[in-house]
Amino acid sequence: MNRFITRQTRARAALTSAMARRIAGPRDRGDVPGWVLITIMTAGLVTALWAIAGPQFGQLFSDAISDVKGP
Repeated sequence: MNRFITRQTRARAALTSAMARRIAGPRDRGDVPGWVLITIMTAGLVTALWAIAGPQFGQLFSDAISDVKGP
């Protein structure tokens, strides 16, 4: 009887440990490569827009500032 309890206790402990690992899932340290890709793509998009529409953005800003200051 004592041997059965010991086996049963070990089996229950192993099952509990396995369930805890499955519930917890893999250790997730974040999605660093994804954030790096998003950052690089955003920088590329801003650079492309700036190259294409830079003078228009400058004129738009100048017009907005002159409207705020008045004639």
